[in-house]
Amino acid sequence: MSNEFYALMGRMRNITRWSLMRNTFSENIQEHSHQVAMLAHGLALIRREILHLDGPDPDKCAVAALYHDATETLTGDMPTPIKYYNADIKAAYKQVEQIAGQRLLEMLPEELRPFYEPVLMESDAEIRRIVKAADKLSAYIKCVEEQKAGNSEFESAARQTMASMKEMELEELDWFIAECLPAFSLNLDQL
Repeated sequence: MSNEFYALMGRMRNITRWSLMRNTFSENIQEHSHQVAMLAHGLALIRREILHLDGPDPDKCAVAALYHDATETLTGDMPTPIKYYNADIKAAYKQVEQIAGQRLLEMLPEELRPFYEPVLMESDAEIRRIVKAADKLSAYIKCVEEQKAGNSEFESAARQTMASMKEMELEELDWFIAECLPAFSLNLDQL
């Protein structure tokens, strides 16, 4: 084994998101993962420090979010409308992600695998829920930024993503939507 894991993670910048949409600016999964990590960390902190609720460690949420799309270095980015088209495709894609996660683990030195396994295999349900919320929030922010740039292509995606976030019934996500999300519609001078 030649320990290719970190080199492969560096290639996340080559995988473009939103391939079925006309984009004002492109986004790759490395940029996206960084944003999701910041948002997951923030959501976990909001849960613990503002809402005073039990929940997963914010630092663990951030690390899990950094790697939440790592398997896409092997599979590519499957557009959401295709990935979730029906239950069979969704289940098959989950299986592909599991196989890709195992392959990534095999690219690490044996001594490091126990530290990456819970992250790459998304084994902690509480962390997975925070990361999923941050992932949706990142998608919604992308929609806001595209609409702010005059791209109406993202209107439907924005509506669907907001509805999906509301369905999560996650208090920290609701708090972020009410208290922080409006600032993403502002320009630099307004900020």
